[in-house]
Amino acid sequence: MDHIVTVQDAVTAFADWLEPTDAELDAVEREMPVILADVDLLDAHIVTLDRTPSEVDERRIRRARRRALAARVALLNGAAGDGLAGGAA
Repeated sequence: MDHIVTVQDAVTAFADWLEPTDAELDAVEREMPVILADVDLLDAHIVTLDRTPSEVDERRIRRARRRALAARVALLNGAAGDGLAGGAA
């Protein structure tokens, strides 16, 4: 049995635009602390889906929420600092 491959599939299978650019990879790397903090917050919420949250659960959610907010602030402060880099002539 012969497999029929369309020309479009053969051409786009190895196209350069399918891979992320270096700038996109750098952006993901900069945002990784925020992503991981959000995953921790989501995990804390998932634990309490099928039961009433205990005191420990509530503390875990509060800590995860604070870490997520702190990671966002750090990302924004780092981004604001990038715009200020450089010197006056």
